Amino acid sequence: MIILIRGQAVMLDAHLAELYGVSTGRLNEQVKRNLKRFPEDFMFRLSKEEAANLLSQFATSSWGGYRNLPNAFTEQGVAMLSSVLRSDRAIKVNIEIMRAFIKMRDVLAGHKELARKVDEHEHRLNDQDEVIISIVEEMRKQRTALPPAKPKRKIGFGKN
Repeated sequence: MIILIRGQAVMLDAHLAELYGVSTGRLNEQVKRNLKRFPEDFMFRLSKEEAANLLSQFATSSWGGYRNLPNAFTEQGVAMLSSVLRSDRAIKVNIEIMRAFIKMRDVLAGHKELARKVDEHEHRLNDQDEVIISIVEEMRKQRTALPPAKPKRKIGFGKN
């Protein structure tokens, strides 16, 4: 349920509410009561375009859309939710969510390392291509620099 929006790994309020076993309204109510704990880098409201892009991916309300634009919580925002939602289930869920964020970060770091290695090999191949091209050009020069071969005498019986 961790998705990338605006280049950040986030979880939507509806998904978090489902995990915590509360309604989305109840979760957002607690967030509103403690809004100072959720600055823009912890939680942000999706734009209409972002919400529309998500409609095809996730379940929607009965009338076919979001009643309110969803809130997206970053890793820090999810951690802050543990201070707002204090049930035993909320604590356990928060621990698992933090582990999921860490795993996702590790996977993304692995992808960056792989991309770096691909770039490195591509650079090496480009260097090798240049060397091969220069060798082929040199061979062409050498071939044109050779004197023309003498015509060979035909072997066999000739006609008289």
